[in-house]
Amino acid sequence: MQFLGTVIVILSILMAPNVDAKIFEHCELAKKLEKAGLNSYKGYSIRDWLCMAHYKSGFDTSFVDHNPDGSSEYGIFQLNSAWCDNGITPTKNFCHMDCQDLLNHHILDDITCAKLIVYSKNSMDAWDSWSQHCSGHDLSE
Repeated sequence: MQFLGTVIVILSILMAPNVDAKIFEHCELAKKLEKAGLNSYKGYSIRDWLCMAHYKSGFDTSFVDHNPDGSSEYGIFQLNSAWCDNGITPTKNFCHMDCQDLLNHHILDDITCAKLIVYSKNSMDAWDSWSQHCSGHDLSE
């Protein structure tokens, strides 16, 4: 009986929502991105970053998506598990971080990794949602 109680406690901990997660408001996120130096980074505006984050995660830092190839995408920018270590799939871990670190409201590490992706690819094309919904579109609203 004690074993069953232990199992229930462990399962409830594992299934508990990430209390450190956050869904950002548009203006709040814009200020954070600006402060972190993303405006004009490699020629992309804050509006580009906001558009991409809107379509990828809805500004939700806890969002995780699983891809057909077995990889996963994490956090507000949906950074692929090739860039972080999720402990499941083989990875290069280019950003030298645990994927779980992308799921909290502290987004400076997310921004640092996203900048590395744009720097290494010389483009935001790594995000299909940016290519489809943001690139070449009027982002003034």
